[in-house]
Amino acid sequence: MKKLLNDPRKFVDEMLDGLCAAHPEYYRRAAPGARVIVRADAPIKGKVAIVSGGGSGHLPIFTGYVGRGLLDGCAIGEVFSSPSVEQIADAMRAANGGAGVLRLYGNYGGDCMNFDMAGEILEMEDIPSTTVLLTDDVASAKPAERQKRRGVAGMVFAYKMAGAKAAAMADLAEVTRVAQKTADSCRSMGAALTSCTVPLAGKPTFQIAEDEMEMGMGIHGEPGVWRGKLRSADQVAAEIMDKLLADQPLVKGDRISILVNSFGATPPEELYILYRYAAARLKDAGITIVMPLVGRYATSMEMAGISFTICKLDDELEALLKMPAACAFWKV
Repeated sequence: MKKLLNDPRKFVDEMLDGLCAAHPEYYRRAAPGARVIVRADAPIKGKVAIVSGGGSGHLPIFTGYVGRGLLDGCAIGEVFSSPSVEQIADAMRAANGGAGVLRLYGNYGGDCMNFDMAGEILEMEDIPSTTVLLTDDVASAKPAERQKRRGVAGMVFAYKMAGAKAAAMADLAEVTRVAQKTADSCRSMGAALTSCTVPLAGKPTFQIAEDEMEMGMGIHGEPGVWRGKLRSADQVAAEIMDKLLADQPLVKGDRISILVNSFGATPPEELYILYRYAAARLKDAGITIVMPLVGRYATSMEMAGISFTICKLDDELEALLKMPAACAFWKV
């Protein structure tokens, strides 16, 4: 393992220390040493709070998207491990401005269990809350079993749309509706070229040959749909677009936003080569792209690889996408 670390056991806490020190205008810990990050100005009185969370190692997801017009709070666990029930409950309490809390997170077993239990605790404290799960990874289950799919980079769009709705002081039911509508509009798929190394494990999460790639792999190294020889950028982009458009058919005149995301090690130059293919294909089909996103938005430590996310827009979602928002990793 070759990483810039002190004690691997302090990886998460020292990362959070640095994040808050670098960007105090956006982030603060809910309590000294807590693995709970809230907006610097949280709670916002009368505003629905949006809380997310999950394992560390995916920055900017989850913690990085705490900010104006986005998330109000986040509970963060050990690398690739769910935050605890208490951490999630603390994040909800710290973010709550009196209008209720939306729990918005990805469909992973540990996260679901702990977010559900935290919601039950908050209900006993008379703090209303709702849940929206992201299930956008088309590689993880067939359309008929969409509720089983993993949540990946589609969370970025859900944070943005729901965050904009909450910033407009909509009530909990409306913010929840928009979050679910956005989640239903997103489709994602990725491909991995190398593994990452979790600091406490000290060895790669999985083995893959120098000349191989794995299509459809999850952001924790979950198995994909095939492993084989590395293909060209256009071939990779074409297969992913085929899968996404088969799952979310589009017609001439439709509008979408597209996110071409690096898993951590894939550089912007390669992302733009991939985006070039996707943009040309969508243009040929008469699809309008709104606010394309190209960069590191949902990573897996230093894994080399990419994912595409398509979010189909209507007038409401497009307006929410364009509304002001600010965190250390994204501004509108």
